[in-house]
Amino acid sequence: MNTAIELSKLTAVQGMDMFLRNFSYVPDDKLTWAPTPTSKSALRVAAHTAVANANFAEFIRNRKLPTDDIPGFVARTKAAEEAITSKEEMERVFRENTQKVLDALDTLSDEDVEIMLDSGQGWEMSMKFLMRLAGWHATLHLGQIDYLQTCWDDQKIYTG
Repeated sequence: MNTAIELSKLTAVQGMDMFLRNFSYVPDDKLTWAPTPTSKSALRVAAHTAVANANFAEFIRNRKLPTDDIPGFVARTKAAEEAITSKEEMERVFRENTQKVLDALDTLSDEDVEIMLDSGQGWEMSMKFLMRLAGWHATLHLGQIDYLQTCWDDQKIYTG
């Protein structure tokens, strides 16, 4: 059992759980509210976070970043995010896509954990970084949800 893989699985699940916990406190009338016309709403942030895990799982499973058609990749991701229109759908997609990350992590050998992935854009990403990205990404966007909650004067800190 590879410790890096097990830790990555743990942080993916914990990141999702913390995100979903705090997102559950977003009132229905605030789901699509945004502080400015060009800002993302809580639902858009959540949809992005949920959809991204399917992308991370694909990168891990294929041992490759999307270097061939970046505009197409971005368009497909955006369409998948915009297709999510409710809390329930977002949670379902988030849970399914996190399971895809866990399944993809289970395909890695000890040697795979050590590889570097070429972005095709002049930079590389280690597999170890990619393995932890699902949990880290959820935590980053959890902060956006927390910030949006303060915008409608929800000052509570949700811990359980």
